[in-house]
Amino acid sequence: MLNSTTNIFLVGLMGSGKTTIGRALAKRLNKRFIDADHEIEARTGASIPLIFEIEGEASFRQREADVIRDLTAQQGIVLATGGGAVLNQTSRHLLKERGVVVYLRASVSSILQRTSHDRNRPLLQTADPKARIEALSQQRGPLYDEVAHITVETGRPNVQSVVQNILAQLDKYPVASGEMPAASSDESPVDHS
Repeated sequence: MLNSTTNIFLVGLMGSGKTTIGRALAKRLNKRFIDADHEIEARTGASIPLIFEIEGEASFRQREADVIRDLTAQQGIVLATGGGAVLNQTSRHLLKERGVVVYLRASVSSILQRTSHDRNRPLLQTADPKARIEALSQQRGPLYDEVAHITVETGRPNVQSVVQNILAQLDKYPVASGEMPAASSDESPVDHS
């Protein structure tokens, strides 16, 4: 069972539902919800697409790593990370060590449908967004798997059923005692230290 100081970190590709599900999950758990991308925008006073355009992706990723470092040090939050937050090795380590990581996995077609009219996704401003999503999924999927304690498919019909699924899985972990759960998968956990 979760305690009030346990953090829950949501990871997954853009359009997998991290912000929507995160808000609903935080409400159900009476925790504060934070969106890492919104935090970056608040700190810089600029939108994500503008940061990408002016500073480039590498600079954005450094800002993202700084935000992940700061936010994961808090307690009792539900954090929606940016889709690329797992690209940074230090961020992966902090996410895994400082909270329960929930990987929201969505199909390429579902992500394409959810993001098709969204102009705030710099990586999808390309001639072939489907190919880009497929490439990102191949690149980042193993990293999401590496950090996840829980993996949940977000292809379900509604947000509340996904939240209920997450809550049911969270109940299985001994995090109330302060001990972090092992990754829930058929494979044994890998030590990356």
